[in-house]
Amino acid sequence: MTPPPGLVVRPATWDDQVLALVREAFGAEGDQVAALWRQVGTSDLLRASLVAERDGELVGHVGLSRAWLDARRRLVDVWLLSPLAVRPAHQGRGVGAALLEAAVATARRARTPWLVLEGDPGYYGRHGFEPAAAHGIAPATDRTPAPACQVVRLEAAEDWMSGRVVYPDVWWRHDAAGLRDPQLAQVEQALGLAPTTSTTHQQEESTP
Repeated sequence: MTPPPGLVVRPATWDDQVLALVREAFGAEGDQVAALWRQVGTSDLLRASLVAERDGELVGHVGLSRAWLDARRRLVDVWLLSPLAVRPAHQGRGVGAALLEAAVATARRARTPWLVLEGDPGYYGRHGFEPAAAHGIAPATDRTPAPACQVVRLEAAEDWMSGRVVYPDVWWRHDAAGLRDPQLAQVEQALGLAPTTSTTHQQEESTP
């Protein structure tokens, strides 16, 4: 896919004001998501941080960090895609799609076996992601509905590399895995699922 005219995706630097962009993209949840990314993005969990610019303006960001699969044989290092943030005025204009394509390409070059996320299956399914359950992969928490746990299988993956996703401690300290009621119940209803203890906190083009 060729990025939309005028859009450039490149590695981020801390001077890019990524945290301000994340706050704007996530609205009421912006401070929480920015605080999480500040900790992840300045730690050894960071794998990549990409930004999208349009005509010199920073319009989007995607973060890639470390996670694991709790496979029967051993823990497997994988990459976690979160957050995906696009400024509200630029959503629906191909920015999120370009960032996702660049994220997958970056993970592929790094030889990680899986790229995982929590998010809207309708949106991410249009951009090459598949239901994790189809590959024997379960979300990190039962508060994430199975359809919302999405993955890209990359060339380094082997068939035995399946199991539950394991998030680093920082995600739990920020209560950033899955959703809680009442948002949980709303997401389950939207997905046509029976009420359980699972949900997701990600939305199209601005997802923690």
